[in-house]
Amino acid sequence: MLVNGEQGNSISIRDRGLLYGDGVFRTLNAMHGKARHWPLHYQKLQHDCTALGIACPDMPMLSTELDRLLLQHPDGVVKLIVTRGGGARGYAPPAQEATPTHIWDISPLPDYPSDRATLGIKARICQLRLSRQPRLAGIKHLNRLENVLAAAEWSNVESSDEDIAEGLLMDAGGNVIEGIRSNLFLVLAGALVTADLSRCGVSGVQRDRVIAWAAQHNMPLQVRDIRLDEVWHADELFVVNSIIGMWPIRELEQRSWIDFPVAAKIRRDLDGSQT
Repeated sequence: MLVNGEQGNSISIRDRGLLYGDGVFRTLNAMHGKARHWPLHYQKLQHDCTALGIACPDMPMLSTELDRLLLQHPDGVVKLIVTRGGGARGYAPPAQEATPTHIWDISPLPDYPSDRATLGIKARICQLRLSRQPRLAGIKHLNRLENVLAAAEWSNVESSDEDIAEGLLMDAGGNVIEGIRSNLFLVLAGALVTADLSRCGVSGVQRDRVIAWAAQHNMPLQVRDIRLDEVWHADELFVVNSIIGMWPIRELEQRSWIDFPVAAKIRRDLDGSQT
C-alpha cells in the first residue's frame, strides 16, 4: 500500500475521506504487471475530482507510483483513492485548497468461476432504492453506503443465496439503474440499452467501452430510463465492470435466459483490447 507515494497504511483521523466520504476512487485490473485501461481510469478520476472541486494528482506521478506497485504485485485488484485531504472539523471544505491524500492498495484477484462469462450469472432485484442526486450522479465517490446495504440483503446468514452473483438497483422512480458493483446493459429489439445516469448511479470505464464498441460497430444504442418490465422482456442482459469484465445474466427472479450472442460478441472484442 502507498499513501501519498510512500509505503504505509495510515492516514490522519482528520482526513475528509474518512470523516465525510469526501473523495473518489477507481478500481483497476492488474495482470502481468500492467493495469488494464489505466489512461481511461485516469480520465474518469480527473473528471470526478473536478466535479467535487478536488485537485487531482497528475498522471505522470500516479503512473510512476502505479509502476512501483506493480513491480512488487504484478497481478491483482488495484484501488486508487483520492480524498480532499485533512481539514478542521465541519462539513465545509477548507477555505484554502487542501492537499489531497492519494492511496494505492492492491488485493488478490477474486477467484470467480470462469464460466460466468459464458454461461451467465444469477441476479436479483434489490429492495433498496437509489436516491437521486444529480450533483453526484455518475461520480465514483467514496459514499457507497447504498451499495453496502443492498449487498447485505442476501449476504446475511438467514437469507444467504450463494448462487446470486449480483443485485440490480432501481431508483425511487422505479427506473432500473445499475448493478451493485456494475453497469447494466439490455439487448432490446436489436439495440443496446443502458441507463441514464444523470440523476444517480456510477459511470464506469467498462460502460464507456461498451458504448464506444456500439458506435464502432454501428449498433443502435439508447441511453435512457429503463423500466422494470423492459428488463423482463429483454433479449439479453449483461453487467460490466473493470474486474469482472462482462457477465451475462441467465436468471433474474423468475425470468431466465439461455443464449447471449450479442454479449459474447462484445466480450470477445473488448477482451482483445488490453490497453
